Amino acid sequence: MVNQEKKINTIELRGIKKIYNIGGEELAALAGIDLDIHKGEFAALMGPSGSGKSTLMNILGCLDRPTCGSYKLDGEEVAGLSDDALAVTRNKKIGFVFQNFNLLSRITALENVALPLVYAGVGYHERMERAQHFLEAVGLGDRGDHQPNELSGGQRQRVAIARALVNDPHIIMADEPTGNLDTKSTKEIMEIFERMHELGRTIILVTHEPEIAACASRQLLVRDGRITRDEGKGVVMDVV
Repeated sequence: MVNQEKKINTIELRGIKKIYNIGGEELAALAGIDLDIHKGEFAALMGPSGSGKSTLMNILGCLDRPTCGSYKLDGEEVAGLSDDALAVTRNKKIGFVFQNFNLLSRITALENVALPLVYAGVGYHERMERAQHFLEAVGLGDRGDHQPNELSGGQRQRVAIARALVNDPHIIMADEPTGNLDTKSTKEIMEIFERMHELGRTIILVTHEPEIAACASRQLLVRDGRITRDEGKGVVMDVV
């Protein structure tokens, strides 16, 4: 477990705004976010539809940049980076898990997990070894030769988690990772996230389910482009 007495910020947001111009009018999806996420923290983002939580997640994940404000990731200012520089930062430091798995249907589970290593320039044999290692870490070491349509929803999400881990990022960002899963698979996936947290990874999870958010060590409620509540583990928050 990460030593919580020595808290090091891996994410620092100051005055983050995201403004869209729609029909000649300005709409603030984010209205000035100040937020610190500590290294090794497990934080859940919650909020009703249109609250700004997805916009915030995209900025945290270096998939988008703010209109104004400061975003420091591991002490480096990233808010104003070019698309290419953002992509490099994202690929080195962040692993993503999505609700719809985002697996390629025509290749095997093992090849799906190895895919980020192709873009990183890792050789074939090392790619396969690392992909197999992380499939085993999520309990699917014997399913590497299966294509996604031969796997259950819970198994596909485990493949997606293995893919997120294969580049060894220290931040995992998960967008509704249990949204398409049954109760048993949801429990199994959350146990994997809790193990990753215990191993010291920083996890940021977007969910609309209060019971899922309550598993995180920190819960952040987003409303009208602002963080309106900041709670600890076990609190069941109403997002309506």
